[in-house]
Amino acid sequence: MELSVLLAQQIVILFLYVAAGYISIKVGIFKCEESKVISNLVVYICSPCMIISAFQIELTADKIQGLLLAIVAAIVVHVIMIVVTWILKKPFDLNSIERASLIYTNAGNLIIPLVAAVLGSEWVFYTTAYNIVQTMLMWTHGTRLIGQQTEVDLKKIVMNPNIIAMIIGFGLFAAEIKMPVIIGTCLEGFGSMIGTAGMFVIGMVIGKMDLKWVFSRKRPYFICLIRLIVYPAIMLVFFVLAGHMGIHDDAEYILLVVFLATCAPAAAMVTQMAQIYNKDSMYASVINVMSIVFCIVTMPVMVMVYESFF
Repeated sequence: MELSVLLAQQIVILFLYVAAGYISIKVGIFKCEESKVISNLVVYICSPCMIISAFQIELTADKIQGLLLAIVAAIVVHVIMIVVTWILKKPFDLNSIERASLIYTNAGNLIIPLVAAVLGSEWVFYTTAYNIVQTMLMWTHGTRLIGQQTEVDLKKIVMNPNIIAMIIGFGLFAAEIKMPVIIGTCLEGFGSMIGTAGMFVIGMVIGKMDLKWVFSRKRPYFICLIRLIVYPAIMLVFFVLAGHMGIHDDAEYILLVVFLATCAPAAAMVTQMAQIYNKDSMYASVINVMSIVFCIVTMPVMVMVYESFF
């Protein structure tokens, strides 16, 4: 129960960042189109810095095994969500923004600060597993889905700052190399901005929207239902079974980190990519904001259910 309460508090804090972005547009501090600059800051600077920083921990066999467990769990989760979303595409006439919002979660912006606050900073390392899998898919499957790209540009994938950051981070981790304090502090500073900046830009994007109109739209409620309740409920079965197999001493909490990422609201990155590819970023923001509001309730409830099985 205490874990669920702490979770709800942290989600409310992130929602307040969205409110700050929204107000900044309404009072004229920023213009809505300026949000693209912050989107690029999050995608190309904050996220890579966060990834590298997360790998700056001591190398142990236990950590490697735990990371592998988290990566396998993240892969299984994404495969299931992609397949189920593909099955639901025709019956429910899901467009590309809706499908991306169902598959990709706010694991980077939301889960890292949540895990640090609720479980402790030593567990942030395992959040990289979900982020590694999601980043790889986002810049391959996601760009094809949102940007309607017919071909995958391997050069863009390999040269993507987030992929490069993962390679560098894991290389430093495997070689047990610690960065100088000055560089490490700089990376941590940029990385710590990801939650604030990512949520702030969402608020900026919806700054020109009529919130009454946003919450009067029926379709996003359906997307949020699937993203926040249906998919986590499906994954809960897998996590509970895996958690009781005795495959790792800390399996319960390692899988909880991945489960939190699965229960998270629609990814802010979907909105940012929609901006980059000139797609319907406004609709993506509506889904994102609604899912953030609803996850204040759904995520703690899902975690309570998860805990009841252990």
